[in-house]
Amino acid sequence: MKAFEDIVVGQSSIPSLILTAILMVLIPAAFFLFWRMKHKDRTRIWWLIAGAAGFLVSARVLELGVHYVCIVSDNPVSRFINGNTVAFVLYGITMAGVFEECGRHIVLKYILKKDQTPENAVLYGIGHGGIEVLTIVLPLMITYLVIALLFSSGDRVDALSMLNITEETAEAALPSVQAAASFDYTMTALNVLERLFAMIDHIGFTVIVFYGVENAKPYCLPEAILLHMIADTFAALYQKGMVPLWTVEAWGLLWAAVIAFIAAKMYMDMKKERNGFRPDLI
Repeated sequence: MKAFEDIVVGQSSIPSLILTAILMVLIPAAFFLFWRMKHKDRTRIWWLIAGAAGFLVSARVLELGVHYVCIVSDNPVSRFINGNTVAFVLYGITMAGVFEECGRHIVLKYILKKDQTPENAVLYGIGHGGIEVLTIVLPLMITYLVIALLFSSGDRVDALSMLNITEETAEAALPSVQAAASFDYTMTALNVLERLFAMIDHIGFTVIVFYGVENAKPYCLPEAILLHMIADTFAALYQKGMVPLWTVEAWGLLWAAVIAFIAAKMYMDMKKERNGFRPDLI
């Protein structure tokens, strides 16, 4: 497989991947510890767990089921979506917005009826965003690290064999091997920024949806869906090679700020409405 003969693992690839994997664990842990320590008397751990479970069910079970039909399987719909950039982007951002925000709405309205505080809503968002890091980004970084370690050993035949890369799978595997070999500290910084923005987004979306549930404001759910779709737009464009990575981060920063502003206002409004009232948290 000639395509892999020129693969050279960069000097900073392995240490930067190790650092990235560690930071992917520390980011959600830091969000949780900070918020829990600051609001221990008004938060309950099961809201964190519910946020994680809500993401897994809505995004990793239900949404992936639709993706299998519309993206992975070979059929007229998948061929159209994968072959058309506009359709791919619209499909991707719509599915992410609808499944995750509707999942959030269902859990917050129909399941988590106890201890409904704004502080717990933030904790739910931390659980939602945190489990996304641990189940999607962290495994990817670990996979890249394994690839980099195997190819840095110098024996490409053994590396290809251990990674189960054959002539049939070489084309699909090559981008991952190239990404692992070229990973560096710049990529570490970009991944950390992307996860920080995503955590802010997930917390913000949760507060927006929770505000709608608490105050019977039906517009909050479509607002969260629309904001989610907009925030994901450049990431979807990047997947199709339409924009450079730095624009994804710039777009992420912009919309993380917008979402945080909207959510912070709603959060403060809910705090004012309660006027210091503390529910009986058991």
